[in-house]
Amino acid sequence: MNPIELSLFVSRMEAICDEMGVVLRRTAFSPNIKDRLDFSCALFDAKGELCAQAAHIPVHLGSMAFALAEIVNRFDWHEGDIVILNDPFLGGTHLPDVTVLAPVFADNHLAGFVVNRAHHANIGSDSPGSMPNSSSIEEEGLVIAPQYLYQQGKLNQALAKLLRSLNKNPDDKSEDVGGDFAAQLSALYTGKQRLQDLINNLGFAGFQTALEALNRYGENLAANALKNIPVGSYCFEDVMDDDGLGNLNLVIKLKLIVSAGNIVADFEGTVPQVKGNINCPLSVTAAAVYYVFRCLMPELTPACAGIFRRIKLSAPVGCLVNARYPAAVVAGNVETSSRLVDVVLGALSQALPDKIPAASQGSMNNIAMGNYSESTRWDYYETLAGGMGAGPNFDGLSAVHTHMINTLNTPVESLEMHLPIRINSYALRENSGGSGLHTGGNGLERVYEFLEPTQVSILSERRAHPPWGLAEGKDGSPGLNLLDQQALPAKCSFLTKAGQRLSIQTPGGGGWGK
Repeated sequence: MNPIELSLFVSRMEAICDEMGVVLRRTAFSPNIKDRLDFSCALFDAKGELCAQAAHIPVHLGSMAFALAEIVNRFDWHEGDIVILNDPFLGGTHLPDVTVLAPVFADNHLAGFVVNRAHHANIGSDSPGSMPNSSSIEEEGLVIAPQYLYQQGKLNQALAKLLRSLNKNPDDKSEDVGGDFAAQLSALYTGKQRLQDLINNLGFAGFQTALEALNRYGENLAANALKNIPVGSYCFEDVMDDDGLGNLNLVIKLKLIVSAGNIVADFEGTVPQVKGNINCPLSVTAAAVYYVFRCLMPELTPACAGIFRRIKLSAPVGCLVNARYPAAVVAGNVETSSRLVDVVLGALSQALPDKIPAASQGSMNNIAMGNYSESTRWDYYETLAGGMGAGPNFDGLSAVHTHMINTLNTPVESLEMHLPIRINSYALRENSGGSGLHTGGNGLERVYEFLEPTQVSILSERRAHPPWGLAEGKDGSPGLNLLDQQALPAKCSFLTKAGQRLSIQTPGGGGWGK
């Protein structure tokens, strides 16, 4: 393919992912999808290798790129098949993130897959919001191993009934599966139709040629970018505050080995998996590593399997970042993945001191809440933005989601319209960014007033160990959780009374430079 043809092919593939995302957002019921945009869409080839994605959630997309090949090899694919999964140890991230995928055929050949992943606030946990302070994966909700939701067009009625039983939305009248699941299927159908149109336009052989050219181009761009990292070994470690069940100051160690444009990320020395829920399956660890190196590549580098071929991972089985079943993992996807980004950036700051920013807030500040009483049933989940780390030539942005999360905060109007909650304050947390030649971004404060008794779970980090500065820049301020002005642990669950107020103050970003 000539460069113009390849550029058009990349754009058309990305446009399919974008359109899938629009359909998913416009047809979903929950604020998590239609307001917070906690979903991702991508295309994969017949081998399960990434060939396009929309600019959605890095932790979703990187983990799918790492794990999907193993999933697609489990099945004998036919027209009309749709597979569903959320098992973190079989290609998922954490249980609320549910993945659906469907094959696309052309000329009686399997040509590729359309895939999306979306966050469901209720996935069957006893804790509203399905983000509990858990000690095993069984406490976190329904585990869906990769299986057919539709097989050659025939609905798996038993599984559909199980999925419908999770639905607590009285406005959702979907008969086949719950409304958010139906929205995911609608996005699949749209992506499938658009990809078939593209393949028909190019011909099956032409489509295969385009995919080969795409991966060669991506690998060349990646190789050139990675060659700019000086050859050597770079070590760094950072600390998780706790696991929510009494284990404190948990160390993640990384040895980054760079040689002639090839990368090995070795996590030997990281603490063993813990009882609490901050453990990571290896797919989530891969997503964090991939994300950082993708940021070093040119802006228009296409998302494809080729860009990751020179990046290898090594992590002891049973450690915090390569946990074994049945470890609790619901916060590993959100909190430990954030710390993994900090660890990789910290190692790279030794190799590229004039390119790497200070640590950003390092937490997604997860808030899950709801009421499962007989008189009322509702649940809700959101993440909160914070300060971005400053860099060699810029101040950090304030009150933004950073790194592994790319969602929005739920608008106050939407939250108060749907739920028995009032937002009493929503403001920047002034002077929480670390000072320096360039100042880290400020976090925010969000104050919830509960209008009825509510079960609340908080999963947060950077409350004990602040986001670090670089090049003599100062650390950002650690976060703070308060219930009626009384300090709360970083990870906790509790029942509120009507009228009580919860304040979440998110960390600021680290400063850069003296």
